[in-house]
Amino acid sequence: MLSASDVDAAARRLTGAVVRTPVVSSPALTRTVGAPVVCKAENLQHGGAFKFRGALHALLGLSDARRARGVVGASSGNHGGALALAGHELGVPVTVVLPADVPEVKADRARSLGAQVVFYDRHTQDRDALVAELADRHGYTIVPSADHPDVMAGAGTLAVELLDQAPDVRTVLVPVGGGGLAAGCATWLAEAAPHVRVIGVEPEDAADTAASLVAGERVQIGAPATCADGLRHTTPPAGPFAVNQQHLAGVVTVSEAEIGTAMRWCFEHLRMVVEPSGATALAALAARWGEIGEGPVGVVLSGGNVTWDTFAQMVGEPGGNPVRGLREHEHAA
Repeated sequence: MLSASDVDAAARRLTGAVVRTPVVSSPALTRTVGAPVVCKAENLQHGGAFKFRGALHALLGLSDARRARGVVGASSGNHGGALALAGHELGVPVTVVLPADVPEVKADRARSLGAQVVFYDRHTQDRDALVAELADRHGYTIVPSADHPDVMAGAGTLAVELLDQAPDVRTVLVPVGGGGLAAGCATWLAEAAPHVRVIGVEPEDAADTAASLVAGERVQIGAPATCADGLRHTTPPAGPFAVNQQHLAGVVTVSEAEIGTAMRWCFEHLRMVVEPSGATALAALAARWGEIGEGPVGVVLSGGNVTWDTFAQMVGEPGGNPVRGLREHEHAA
């Protein structure tokens, strides 16, 4: 099982190699919520998302022989880009397996860093079987996006920074896709700051972890249609789920409209561009504050890799998602 000491070791290993991303705040958001709020801006991380932490840490843990043979990983986009960037920096050949409907910006970024990109149909193909086949055929090491102790430990270094930057936080909101970020953060905070609750946030249409926690075991859902492409998992990976069962205080869900509202709010009040997955945790503040409870609150803005067309569709009026939620709460405050 992952331990806090694993995350501490990752933090030492990654010092100077990853961006110590800032925490940002807004008086308007604090007024709206009624409690102090800080946002951890992982959209400013190398590669535009927190995924670089775990990908780089995993590659640093490989032997020279394994690095020389190369690695393969499946991704909805950000892990693939992070793996490509880490491989580019360390001279490790990388193959990324991406869903065919991934935003083109994410595939282009991986290619620009020298990675080989292999596409699959998320509705008809088994991506894990494809990854295993490529690994067996070429001798690659598999580096999954979440279900790997080094990946989870690397992701958890975000919590180490956050608590140092905002030591008064009592609740941390983390988006949940594969669950590796939540697992890494919750594992470290459970020991270093057990008074801090970690709450996961999923889109309503991709709530596989929420359903699994209720069931007490991993369950399978249908292919999600959420705009948050980084969170379209159909079942939580075994490793992160075991950790999150033990350490997460809970999981709440948000609608597509609420995600769009949060993206617009980030732009208007924080001057931050975040992708739908990156705005999901912030969306929970207005929509689910009654279920979240105690502040001060730390919110993870997990990534900013979004095309202009998607961004405009999500935040625009009219024709995009309804912009309510935070704005209504703000006007009522």
